[in-house]
Amino acid sequence: MVTPVRVVIALCLVAPFVAMLWVSSYAKADPAFIGIPFFYWYQMLWVLISTVLTMIAYQLWQRDQRGRKAAKALQEGASR
Repeated sequence: MVTPVRVVIALCLVAPFVAMLWVSSYAKADPAFIGIPFFYWYQMLWVLISTVLTMIAYQLWQRDQRGRKAAKALQEGASR
């Protein structure tokens, strides 16, 4: 079942792949950051961004699963 929360989870997990596969967007040397060419520091920045997005996706997934279990328990209790 597709829910808004699951769409956000999917976007969080897909965004790093799209960013890294779109090479032409970062295949350049400028702007440099503390002497490191853009090509390298952009990819390293995405390591951190990917970590944060994965943590957000995990937390949303856990919250979604807890909500589903609670709804299922209520539904089973009401049907008895």
